Amino acid sequence: MHRPRSPAPASRSAPTPPWDHNHLDWPDFGVPADPGLVLTALSSLIDRARTGERVEVGCIGGHGRTGTALAILAILTGHPAADAVAWVRANYCPKAVETADQEAFITGLRS
Repeated sequence: MHRPRSPAPASRSAPTPPWDHNHLDWPDFGVPADPGLVLTALSSLIDRARTGERVEVGCIGGHGRTGTALAILAILTGHPAADAVAWVRANYCPKAVETADQEAFITGLRS
């Protein structure tokens, strides 16, 4: 018999993966307080991926924070900043980058 799962509490946190990983303090539906930390972390992720290391980006829902990070990664690797959100929505998920603050965070990084 299939029983529906109870909704997770709003304060749930991501499970800790069993592999080496980095964590950014980034509020759900929000943006990090320090853009420099995000750029440093995502630039490091690109560097590691370019050496052949397997890397991943994720959040609990996989849309807002993940989509925002993917858009920033696209910009850091040469994709036009003005099209980054649309590109992520077309190539990853139409629901990616969930809030106006997240979009503003992305566009604010191009300067």
